[in-house]
Amino acid sequence: MYLTKKIKENIFKKHGKSSKNTGSAEGQIALFTHRINHLTEHLKSNRKDFNTERSLVKLVGKRRSLLDYLMKKDILRYRAIIKELGLRK
Repeated sequence: MYLTKKIKENIFKKHGKSSKNTGSAEGQIALFTHRINHLTEHLKSNRKDFNTERSLVKLVGKRRSLLDYLMKKDILRYRAIIKELGLRK
């Protein structure tokens, strides 16, 4: 599987406050970004996989809503995570 426990811990350690803090907005956004990148690569080679395409669209929506929440709560944290992950609006 592409997303093991070690990979998740590294993502949360790098972007969240700690490896055990899985509820932070930054950690969840980073995890969604990792999953979105993986699904995008999968869809490049499997164009007719519509279930994966639907999952990708749902993940992008979840990430967008978390980013909107973070922008309303703390604009500095929002700008930092956008810059760190290389996202743009």
